[in-house]
Amino acid sequence: MSPTASGSGSPHDHAGSWYAARADGRALRSPPAADQNVHTVVVGGGLAGISTAWQLARAGLETVVVEAHRVGWGASGRNGGFVSPGFAESLFEIEKRRGLEEAKRLFALSRCGVSFVEERIRELELDRLVGGHGKLKVIRSPDTQPLKRQAARMARDYDVDLTLWPADVLRETLVTERYHGALHDPEPFHIDPLAYVEALAVDAEKAGARLHEQTHAEWLRRHGASWQLDTLCRETGKATVITAEHVVLATSAYGSIHLADLYAPLDQAILPVATYVIASEPLGARLNEAIRFPGCIADTRRAGDYYRIVGQGEERRLLWGGRITTRRSEPHRLADMLKSDILEIYPQLGDFGIEYAWSGLMGYTRRKMPVIGELEPGLWAATAFGGHGLNVSGMAAELVGAAIAGEDDRWTLFKPFHPGTIDRMAGGSSPLGRVATQAAYWSMQLRDRWDERSAR
Repeated sequence: MSPTASGSGSPHDHAGSWYAARADGRALRSPPAADQNVHTVVVGGGLAGISTAWQLARAGLETVVVEAHRVGWGASGRNGGFVSPGFAESLFEIEKRRGLEEAKRLFALSRCGVSFVEERIRELELDRLVGGHGKLKVIRSPDTQPLKRQAARMARDYDVDLTLWPADVLRETLVTERYHGALHDPEPFHIDPLAYVEALAVDAEKAGARLHEQTHAEWLRRHGASWQLDTLCRETGKATVITAEHVVLATSAYGSIHLADLYAPLDQAILPVATYVIASEPLGARLNEAIRFPGCIADTRRAGDYYRIVGQGEERRLLWGGRITTRRSEPHRLADMLKSDILEIYPQLGDFGIEYAWSGLMGYTRRKMPVIGELEPGLWAATAFGGHGLNVSGMAAELVGAAIAGEDDRWTLFKPFHPGTIDRMAGGSSPLGRVATQAAYWSMQLRDRWDERSAR
């Protein structure tokens, strides 16, 4: 069975993913018909942009969103679907740089991001989008001491209850000899991210936000005490100008083509990193031979796999992601590559078809921390979530929304991670940045393989 390729058809089509196959065939939202003067304009209709617009509209602030393609088109609608606290950077690395107390405050905010998604799912009656609860962080080395140390530190310093599953317990749930233990975290869960962001967009519109798709943000400039954003619908050639007191840049790696014309220092600090995902054909009861866990699963390797079971009953299938790279194009044999990774862990699944294969670009900074907050007076960012978009986008929306509404300045906790000169040299379209990052990931993969061979 040939997998559905991503990126085919109209430039506004979603990636040919399992999520898109389940989505309603909603018509595109129209571009602006005329110039506008609003309180806030949000650039980007992904998780960060829609969540921020929802937050601002609920606060009674006139808000417009411009999206070059369609809501959830980029990483927001094609990711692994994990909702869990934390950041791309290790919490313990954050602790080394910023100290324990600041790390605790940052982690608490990331948990608020998880709560944001939970609350929207409950308010909007979206329980059907939740595929399972809990997360297993599995280790492929017999040395489980790192897991024990992590569990102890998380309980002591961060009020997180992680349970160590030894190999004999784990193998009753994940039937493989490749894993030697796991940490179980009951807090995370997984969802259909594309359906979630679209449902949130509809609710934002009900609250008064105006959403425009097919609308490219072309140029941003200061206009007195306000900002002016030039937009263009490339299909019709219609150009409009949106004047706003506040601008929120909520694009990420997919927005890098035009982000350079909006705010170059931010564009130059974000490096696009690709990950790949496949969804099997329906496997139903066959999955019980290998995977008996309903939640999120990921391994501890530096460049690891992440996966989950999606669907119900005989329609259950395996959604599997991995193979991180800085290449923007998909490898020719993407489906076969990831299928071989699966069978290395679960050979008992035997031969099976891959129905969907797609890629996604994640935005990273050199410090692996998000860029959240005010860059210049009235110019805000909510971006570079490094593969943790589902929780961090909700958190960013609350922080930026509260700041714009004049409620608090919690966003300043992220000010130390705003782009500096070194970040701008290592990101964006910089060949040096992409080469350095690709080399770093290759190094991670080699070290992972060496660790496993040494352990065996």
